[in-house]
Amino acid sequence: MRPDLTEDMIAEILAIDDHRLLHSLALNDRLPDRFRLRLAAHRDGAVRAALVIHAATAPREMLEELIDDPDPRVRTYLAQGHETPPDLRARLAADPDPAIRAALARHWPGAPEAVRRILLTDPEARVRAAACSTYYAHGPHPTPPSDLLPALLADPVTRAGAVIRAVLDADTLQRLAADPDSKVRAELARHPDLPPPVREALAVDPDLNVRVKVFARPDTPEHVRAQIHASVHELSRSAADPDPDADDEAVLQWYENAFAPTELRILRLPWVTADPLPHIDSPYVSFRVSAAIAGKTLPADAVARLLDDEEMVRLTMAHIAPHLVDLATAESIERRYRPRQDKFTFWWDEAGVLTFPPATLRRFATDPEPRLRSFAPRDPNLPLELAEKLAADPEDRVRRAVAPHRNLPLPSLLRLLSDSSERVAEAAGASPFLPGEHMERLLNRAGL
Repeated sequence: MRPDLTEDMIAEILAIDDHRLLHSLALNDRLPDRFRLRLAAHRDGAVRAALVIHAATAPREMLEELIDDPDPRVRTYLAQGHETPPDLRARLAADPDPAIRAALARHWPGAPEAVRRILLTDPEARVRAAACSTYYAHGPHPTPPSDLLPALLADPVTRAGAVIRAVLDADTLQRLAADPDSKVRAELARHPDLPPPVREALAVDPDLNVRVKVFARPDTPEHVRAQIHASVHELSRSAADPDPDADDEAVLQWYENAFAPTELRILRLPWVTADPLPHIDSPYVSFRVSAAIAGKTLPADAVARLLDDEEMVRLTMAHIAPHLVDLATAESIERRYRPRQDKFTFWWDEAGVLTFPPATLRRFATDPEPRLRSFAPRDPNLPLELAEKLAADPEDRVRRAVAPHRNLPLPSLLRLLSDSSERVAEAAGASPFLPGEHMERLLNRAGL
């Protein structure tokens, strides 16, 4: 995959005809056109599929050949790729494989209207569902042609995706509010023209996801918002586990209800971010996080309150505006941080968002908290004796952090090469300060 392969090297790789090597070669976006055209005729479909990953630099002749490739992986990547020439991509709307037409609909929301009309009226339900969805792989969400809206709202597989564009006359409101599909009711709960009586009815919907959508509306009265918040937590806690013989739909419904309290926490509300000050002291975490996203537009006292809030709020505030975090607060944030086994805060653990001066980093080197000791190697001039001490630390994360440091004595670095932690050993092996003879010894031991 190197950009400087000579033509002789490329020819040699082609002659070896090894799948792994050819696949990597096909992913090389600097590959000369004549070699790409040779690979486009290769018998291995995975190699041909890899070629279209970098369609932006590929010769059109190659793409024209592959647009009708017999391997569906090739056509799928072309359908998904925003670098595929639009005229060639549009041909896939008539592909014989409905899975490829669905991939095209899901990954090309900005397709020309003529293409989108074909997909929205496709005979296969999964293609229509992908073309008129509540989820697309890329934004922004497209607006269905107005003349197709009645048919889209009448079709069960496209109804949820079309709701947000519907004109809410009395008959349409009645039908959508009573729809058996909770996704349809959830989308109705997001509609900007939702009348208050229907909003209040959806606030007590049996599906908690629908209630969450009402909770997130800017026009929901505060007492209704509070009722939704309380009911979602109460009903989620009291819900019985699904029966072992329950169908997939029932299990999914149970899971969505169980997840609803978390969804209340992780909502990000642009209308709150646009006007954050009224929500600085909101009782809801998602509102305070959304206020924190306003960042440097916030006054100093609001920033201070948000930096002293619960973890999700203070981490968001610090991430958005690290320059507004004083040294004492930065240390407090890092000292109080406790990694959780979920996707909502672990990103902070390795982010290195907040910076500390050398004097603080050297103090951290002897701190009782392993997390703070692991910050000490961020000082490029960390004294040799401190680096040596950190290399013998009982905590893996500390040894890993100091392994590539330029001031780590060579005997300590060599010891870390055989550390009991694989991640520590890898960090030591990747150190740019490992002498060449030791690098060569490692390669020889590995048979390389």
